[in-house]
Amino acid sequence: MGRRPTVRTRRHGPRSGRPATTAIDGVLARDRGWRREAREAWCWGTALGGLLTLVDLLRGELDAARACCWAALGITLVAVLRPPRVTAGDGWLASRGLLRERRVRTDLLTRVRQSDGMAPRLVLRDVGGGRVELDPRVLRTNPLLWHQLESGARRALERGLLREGAPVLAALASRIDGEGVRGVLRASGLE
Repeated sequence: MGRRPTVRTRRHGPRSGRPATTAIDGVLARDRGWRREAREAWCWGTALGGLLTLVDLLRGELDAARACCWAALGITLVAVLRPPRVTAGDGWLASRGLLRERRVRTDLLTRVRQSDGMAPRLVLRDVGGGRVELDPRVLRTNPLLWHQLESGARRALERGLLREGAPVLAALASRIDGEGVRGVLRASGLE
């Protein structure tokens, strides 16, 4: 008798009419560099707390109060350095910090502003009062996040909701597209 061959079928794919990858909780795009940056924040915080504890230990001055102080200082550094986690789905964009998540409907945007300075920020507001603040660099390094924001903002502009900030998005789009073209040219050896 022989062994019966197993038949493998595709649950998702082009023939079933559904996409090959399914989104968990509606998340279609996320910041791909977030894990690395969060890990670096933990490493720097742990290194600072450990180094200060080690110096006190070597000097013979380490006690429980000082150890707690150095641990609190390391945890504070982690909290300051840890970036917010940015995710997007169909018609929404969210930024999750240490304590809470802020979400905005991209297809119902009313205002987009860019604040320049030491740390440039992109501030998005929607009809329901939702507000998300994020680093534009996250959008430049994550094309899928940018695509979700741009398609939602385009719908808001078509509906007449986006009254302030269309030039900001256009400038950001030209910069992202320019960087993409330069990357393609660099990869192909034409630049």
